[in-house]
Amino acid sequence: MNIDRKRLIGYIAGILAGISYGTNPLFGKALMESGVPIMVMLFFRYGLAAVLLAVWMLFRKESFKAGRRGIGHLIVLGLLFAGSSITLFSSYEYIPSGLATTLVYLYPVFVALIMVFLRIYPSWQTWVSILATFGGILLLSAPSDGARIRIPGVLLAIGAALCYSFYLVIVNRSKRISKVSEHTLTLYSLVTGAALFAIIHAFQGGSIIEGIDTAADWGNLIGLAIVPTMISMLTLAMSSRYIGPTKTAVLGVFEPLTAILIGILMFGETMTAKMTIGVVICVAAVVFMILKPGKK
Repeated sequence: MNIDRKRLIGYIAGILAGISYGTNPLFGKALMESGVPIMVMLFFRYGLAAVLLAVWMLFRKESFKAGRRGIGHLIVLGLLFAGSSITLFSSYEYIPSGLATTLVYLYPVFVALIMVFLRIYPSWQTWVSILATFGGILLLSAPSDGARIRIPGVLLAIGAALCYSFYLVIVNRSKRISKVSEHTLTLYSLVTGAALFAIIHAFQGGSIIEGIDTAADWGNLIGLAIVPTMISMLTLAMSSRYIGPTKTAVLGVFEPLTAILIGILMFGETMTAKMTIGVVICVAAVVFMILKPGKK
């Protein structure tokens, strides 16, 4: 089946966004084990990514202008993306990470419902892919028997999914930022997030470099800033604009798949038969969506 070039780029960008964001454990786990507070880690994650992206834009002589009408939207995008990070990390204090991952992956459903509210209706093929990937995530991330589940954690994880959903929809639908490049859009979001984390940490107290003691810590921070942050946000914005937020959300399934693969290869985690079935379902659903996209 022929897939036009723009749509193909959108699918590839969406897959790269999921894969790159799924590398969070590769860098974040080591930082947390070194005693780096979450707000410090998030501040440097967004701040370093913003600096690196700004240097890249200066080197390429790209414009930083977003227009007066667009700046407000870009700040909102930054708050939404940062909000998804804060609520997700906070949910881990109340519920198992597997359950949090499952609840966060409600965001393709939320995106589809928001688009329906905007009178843009996803095809039945996309709905099938959403339901199938969510079923696969349930198999991949289901919490163990007897796990303690508290309502605040559930609400926080759902809040993370909602923040992410509105981010995707605004990137795709806002006319005020439609002419703003993905680089500029991502830069403003990163700067907004870094500022938010700095303010929160200031209220919490403590040094802004608390827990960052070795060259390995700085290396992990730089890796966290480049791969699951800067690259992920750039490709996410590109994918949402090219193929729409709903399909981009479905392709986000590569995030937990990548995280699980890293856990197996790097941290010695086991791969169960249930997880294998979940992976097969998720990949099959994505292939189905790409090959059978339905009418636009």
